[in-house]
Amino acid sequence: MTKMKTYDVIIVGAGIIGGAIAFELAQRKLRVLVIDRQSPGQEASWAAAGMLSPAPDSADAIPLVPLARASLNIYSEFVGAVESASEMSAGFRPYGAIETFFDVCAGKKLSAMIAQHEKLGLDTELLHIEDAVVLEPHISREIRAAVLLRQEAAVDNRAFTRAILRAAESVGVEFRTDSSVEKLLLNETGKCVGVIASGEKIPAKHVVIAAGFASGAIEGVAHYAPTIPMRGQMVALQSDTVDLNRVVRSERGYIVPRGHGRCVTGSTIENVGVEKRVTPEGISKILTAAVEMIPALRDAAIVETWCGLRPDTPDHLPSLGPTDIEGLLIAAGHFRNGILLAPITAKLIAEWITSGNTSANWDVLSPMRFAKLSAHAASERRT
Repeated sequence: MTKMKTYDVIIVGAGIIGGAIAFELAQRKLRVLVIDRQSPGQEASWAAAGMLSPAPDSADAIPLVPLARASLNIYSEFVGAVESASEMSAGFRPYGAIETFFDVCAGKKLSAMIAQHEKLGLDTELLHIEDAVVLEPHISREIRAAVLLRQEAAVDNRAFTRAILRAAESVGVEFRTDSSVEKLLLNETGKCVGVIASGEKIPAKHVVIAAGFASGAIEGVAHYAPTIPMRGQMVALQSDTVDLNRVVRSERGYIVPRGHGRCVTGSTIENVGVEKRVTPEGISKILTAAVEMIPALRDAAIVETWCGLRPDTPDHLPSLGPTDIEGLLIAAGHFRNGILLAPITAKLIAEWITSGNTSANWDVLSPMRFAKLSAHAASERRT
């Protein structure tokens, strides 16, 4: 009789989060299997823009800032390790970002942003319009205010995801594609000892759920990761005259350079379920915002349009860390920050699995916050 193969860790989800965790664990000599319901790297990781910003885009995102800063601090090192192992480029651009303001309240909004960023420990520098034009010659002369965010960066998310998956393979990670994980495999004491995928029991000492918006659909996981899809539409432009060095954004959109006159711009946030299609309204909003920031882009060629499904949660923050089921960890619900948080997520999950401790505090993102809410709601229903 053939002995069933076992793993130290099974990771459910082969996007940038699952791939990064797998790469980190395999470097620590663990036996890792990654399972995905389709080809690796084809969901949110493929559809993103690759903007790396720890700055909060809403009040909901403020608790995420310390972890986002920690991830950005190790990004260059992580990129170097991935590029070395994969022999592929990640398209990393550590050149900062320019935030622009156009409306009559620009001064007030600028002051509020600088005050908030200073409190959060983010490097934010007031830019005079003339200085903004020196940094990015094609930026609109109609801006009323601008700031330079030196610590920010960008990465070619598609190239980086491919590189991470190749790097993981190079250090021994196994991948099983087109295989759906239906439920967790629990022993008689309630410990998670693997998964059931496409009807097959696959044992492991630890299971990490990193399946993006689909995480909550796995039986036994929604309690800890109530993820839902949020559609984001995107446009890629090719210009003969504009070649940005850094990210340019406003409250209406953003433009992320790819080099050689190419850039990607977006994005919408739409709660439409699992529906992948671009719409005239969505694309129009994106292009209007892009041309407002960089008027010369009105002559650029539209070379690609697409959309993706971001993994959102009820509080718009990731579900990250161990659960009250021994052997089960969650790394899902990164919403708009999956590319940014990949290095720190991989580091913390690997630290927890190998030592039971982590070098950063992630309590505010614990999956148990959702489990407690779920238990409370169930108790109210019974009464």
